[in-house]
Amino acid sequence: MSFTTTIKEEISRIKNTRLESISELSGFFRNNGTCTDTTIDLVTENATVAKRIYQLVKDLYDVTCEIETRKNMNFSKNNLYLIMISEKVDFILKDLSIIDEVGNFLIFPKDFILGSQEEICAYIRGVFLAKGSINDPKTARYHLEFLLDEKEEANFFSRLLNGFDLNSKILVREKGYMVYIKEAEKIGDFLRIIQANQAVLYFEDIRIYRDHKNMTNRLNNCEQANIDKIIETATKQVEDIEYLRKNLGLELLDEKTSEVAKYRLKYPESSLLELSEIISYETGKSITKSGLNHRFRKIRELVNQMKKNSN
Repeated sequence: MSFTTTIKEEISRIKNTRLESISELSGFFRNNGTCTDTTIDLVTENATVAKRIYQLVKDLYDVTCEIETRKNMNFSKNNLYLIMISEKVDFILKDLSIIDEVGNFLIFPKDFILGSQEEICAYIRGVFLAKGSINDPKTARYHLEFLLDEKEEANFFSRLLNGFDLNSKILVREKGYMVYIKEAEKIGDFLRIIQANQAVLYFEDIRIYRDHKNMTNRLNNCEQANIDKIIETATKQVEDIEYLRKNLGLELLDEKTSEVAKYRLKYPESSLLELSEIISYETGKSITKSGLNHRFRKIRELVNQMKKNSN
């Protein structure tokens, strides 16, 4: 079962007030229904969603829908559930703010459909039941989308989502307009808005795990980069010292620089900090990381000068 299916089944069990049910059906019908003067046809791949719509219509309007099961012809193994309403069609469409009093299609629902925050959340829930999908965070990138047919509805719905600071965006697709959200935190907020509480727990657990894993990887990469830098620096210092020993002799260096050079050869993989602690401990003479760096810089300058003179 997909993550989207699990969410839709969870929110299909939510108990609404009458006004919330009207708002939810309005969101669903606007983005799913095919209407004539005598029928309303709705289609879903989810049996639980079909039962949800059937029950809401029956409870609100005392109308018994017909439900037919059909094979999906779009390379999907899921059945299609066709919900057909042939009673009180005009009244239902007006009550859900799909058409006005004279039967004209309303581009946007009337204010009473979105009269409170709870009703706005119910409307959004209805649109998700009709057209929404969310990637499983365990197996894919964070992605929530709604593929809507009309540009006006996409713009209206995106503004509705962004009223909750969800940062939704719109892309034009061949078969409509995709309203989408890609930020993990915003998708978690969306699940809270539609009251998919179990899905929120699952999503946040995966998100926290992935964030922790990504942070660990970044720290490991940073640590590895530091180790590589330490080894590279130490290797260059050893090469400089070996060059001096071969061409000049370390005995000709001043006492402090000669001592540092011998310790670097003895501990070729130590960082400057580690080397300063070793020298300070073994000689009883304190030397800082900065002091070491200064002496290795003197060695580097001497090597560069010798190589320049030999050319």
